[in-house]
Amino acid sequence: MRVFDFDSAIVRLPGASVVRGLRAGGGPDPDLHAFQREHTQYIAALEAAGLQVSVLEPLEAFADSVFVEDPALVFPEGAVLLNLGADSRRGEAAALKPALEARFGQVLALEAGFADGGDALVTPQTVYIGLSHRTDAAGAADLKRKLAMLGRDARVVETPDGVLHFKSASTLIDHETVLTIPALAGSDVFKGLRTLIVPPGEDAAACVLRVNDVVLAAAQFPRTLDLLAAHGLDVIPVPATEVVKLDAGLTCMSLRWKTG
Repeated sequence: MRVFDFDSAIVRLPGASVVRGLRAGGGPDPDLHAFQREHTQYIAALEAAGLQVSVLEPLEAFADSVFVEDPALVFPEGAVLLNLGADSRRGEAAALKPALEARFGQVLALEAGFADGGDALVTPQTVYIGLSHRTDAAGAADLKRKLAMLGRDARVVETPDGVLHFKSASTLIDHETVLTIPALAGSDVFKGLRTLIVPPGEDAAACVLRVNDVVLAAAQFPRTLDLLAAHGLDVIPVPATEVVKLDAGLTCMSLRWKTG
């Protein structure tokens, strides 16, 4: 089974509070109705790719709770609840716990430090855990221990300066290739993997989502869409203009796994 083979997903609807979501350096608020439309189209794209999608109700108290991948990681073997690095998001993992316990026989919980799911990149060989402003050394070390309990190898690496999450700058597009930004492609982080570098000015396009035999990619980055297609991938453009305003990408809005 490939690491991007999925048949199930969890998403959470955006609340009206999403317009107050965290972002670096300010920037305009997303338009609520446009964000909701993008989220609806995102769910439709997951379903078209073959996933059964469970939709959770909004959490108005947590503006960023639509980004359901940050408070947890999920695998066929089980799930890991995380401690989010942003103060305003600390209650999201507890709110997600019942949904995970209903679907996974084993739900582990981070016991030290802080870690966001957006800093964990799963590849066939290992899980890269990026140290960032949201994931500290203690959290990364404990997450590595929890992943070992699920039979997963992990490697702690550095997230480039100015990048929110490790997966903001790198995502897996096939079993041996990572789509990434120049700062990561020029390092030795992905030694043993091929790298495909996003075009200049489209760094935000690096967060794509491989689901089974298709790649979901933000529709507003045409050169990256062309790059992925030239690589031989079946690319599905997904509107994400409002999502990107919150420094997010297409991996952030779902938890995905393959059932037994």
